[in-house]
Amino acid sequence: MIFIEQNLSVGQQDTLAGTVAQPIAAEHKGDVFSEMIKELHNGQEWTFGPFGSLHLPYIFYDADGFHYYANTEVLEQSHEYVLKEEKPVHASDGLPPKLDLSISRNVAILWLVGAVLLVMFTLTAKKYRSSLIPKGFTNLLETLVVFVRDEIVVPTSGEVGRMLMPFFLTLFFFILLSNLLGLIPFGHTVTGDVSVTAGLALIAFILIQIIHIRKNGVGGYLNHLTGGVHWLMWPIMIPVEILGLFTKPFALCIRLFANMTAGHVVILSLIGLIFFFKSIFVAPLSIGFALFIDVLELLVAFIQAYIFTMLTSLFIGMGLPHEHAHASH
Repeated sequence: MIFIEQNLSVGQQDTLAGTVAQPIAAEHKGDVFSEMIKELHNGQEWTFGPFGSLHLPYIFYDADGFHYYANTEVLEQSHEYVLKEEKPVHASDGLPPKLDLSISRNVAILWLVGAVLLVMFTLTAKKYRSSLIPKGFTNLLETLVVFVRDEIVVPTSGEVGRMLMPFFLTLFFFILLSNLLGLIPFGHTVTGDVSVTAGLALIAFILIQIIHIRKNGVGGYLNHLTGGVHWLMWPIMIPVEILGLFTKPFALCIRLFANMTAGHVVILSLIGLIFFFKSIFVAPLSIGFALFIDVLELLVAFIQAYIFTMLTSLFIGMGLPHEHAHASH
């Protein structure tokens, strides 16, 4: 290669350099989008732009006990484990550890959301001890609590829902704060991870079944699976009703995940146009549309918290005895 370059003229060398630079530039352009899309994925690093990043540890249990690695570099330097699709596996056979308890970015944010909610409502409860007249942020929280109770829970599940208000309030504010956290700089929307929304849907599914069995009894619960039709239709109705039990939480999971992910993909795509076209005329237009979508995402954050809570309460009310449903209506 050195011999060839020495025998090329200056113009030929410039042509060769330009030919090599074109695929490199194209590859770099693709890397920009790849790096931006990575912001939607879960990982072991929480970046804060120019302020640095937080490296989260790997913790997992294997045949020889627990393993702890402070960050990705320490993990790879051990030569026992390597990363495959951002997951630790054995360097020898490529098998994952028996139990992965690593603290990823989503886990850290989930803890942060829980801590913020705990502190926020603890301080609010203390303020009510000194005065029953809410002011400022306390008044805002009370407005949201009353809204969840009177406009979401009670109309859809009646007195049963009123007894479950701690659960519904936790569900509503947890989803709302998780959604809003993804709209601030260096934040991340954990509800854009299907495993998080699946966990919320699973909790809702278990609660729905427990409430239905407690209110209808085991016999009434099983009788509901027949749809009240003639026994000759049971082979058709029972599979349909069982399928319906699982489609409800599945819809809760995918609806929240898809709506929160879609907005962030649009925002990243609009910002990515700046790097793609490399034009000063594209930047104001891209940023303007991205800001518009970001404001729209603020509305979507509230709507999705409302819809998830409302549908969970509605699914509980649908399986209650008729007198409860009538009283709720």
